Amino acid sequence: MAAQDQALQTKCYAIKILNTGTDSKCRLCKQFDETIDHLISACPILAKEQYIKRRDRVCAQLHFSICKETGGQLDKKHWNEHVPKSVETSQGGKVTILWNQQVQADRTIPNNKPDIIIRDNDKGTCMLIDVAISGDRTVIKMEAEKILKYKDLTIEIQRM
Repeated sequence: MAAQDQALQTKCYAIKILNTGTDSKCRLCKQFDETIDHLISACPILAKEQYIKRRDRVCAQLHFSICKETGGQLDKKHWNEHVPKSVETSQGGKVTILWNQQVQADRTIPNNKPDIIIRDNDKGTCMLIDVAISGDRTVIKMEAEKILKYKDLTIEIQRM
């Protein structure tokens, strides 16, 4: 609740709300103001490891939910124990779920490895999923970046 209310004891909070402290720079990177948004999604020091771990856990939870919804085989009962397989097929083979797989295309495409690909074998459609963990203020920007990033891949999949 404190994070949602922007009331965590960050350096910016100390300066702007409590009127204490003299330096608002992040304790880790010392480059940007230490705000909740910065700590959650923008600190370059945390980005090297902590953001990646959090993103990977979100992807695994999403993969678990997709497998559960489509009738894929789950070897664990809870999402936090789930280890995604690179290829998962639903019962009856109607849906194929690819985890972290590169798409083979006729031409070279720079961004051809989304986090999850859901292929509906009956309809012949694909859904590309690429997860981003962002602060509230950057959701629209991140969504636009992801759409642009996979535009060439989307076109190539439709062509194939």
